[in-house]
Amino acid sequence: MPKGSPELTNARREEIISACKTLYKDLSFKEITIMKIAQYTTFSRASIYNYFETKEEIFLAILQREYELWVAELNELTDSSDSMTKDEIARALASSLKNRELLLKLMSMNHYDMEENSREERLCEFKVAYGSSLKAVDRMLKKFCTDMDDETRRGFLYSFFPFIYGIYPYAVVTEKQKHAMEKAGVGYVYYSIEELACSCAKKLLGC
Repeated sequence: MPKGSPELTNARREEIISACKTLYKDLSFKEITIMKIAQYTTFSRASIYNYFETKEEIFLAILQREYELWVAELNELTDSSDSMTKDEIARALASSLKNRELLLKLMSMNHYDMEENSREERLCEFKVAYGSSLKAVDRMLKKFCTDMDDETRRGFLYSFFPFIYGIYPYAVVTEKQKHAMEKAGVGYVYYSIEELACSCAKKLLGC
């Protein structure tokens, strides 16, 4: 880690993360390199290695931030409501994911690579954010679904989270993918992230 104040270190880390996010809007994970990321920062490629050892660590940091934002929203939903029906919980969870497209994209497309090619300390930092999301959803269920015991809530978490890990490619498709599906004779009906998440949550909650 380079010498300097914690504020400077954090500012440079955030600059790198922001540059990578900007590139990811137009380029694929494979196309993005440390060199390209450096071109969107105020320092050199070599300097980036003082903060992140691999490209995957940068993407893992992005995913961590996205989890943290989602957790904050989930906790706000729980704290700001006195009661919620199971139907309202399903809709709230689905709505919270609607604006987390980057979270879902990274989950479904590059998760293994990010974890496998990151240092253990970076992975542990990420796992704290991931664990917080499990706790935030469990907290919501515990507050509003008093008929659900620990095992039932765990069953919801262990079904809903694997589901949302794969939701992105079902809801976000290119024209090329649509045409291929049509030519293949697959009569697939497309739904939005919110619609798919809501449907799944409702079924798991029994409503």
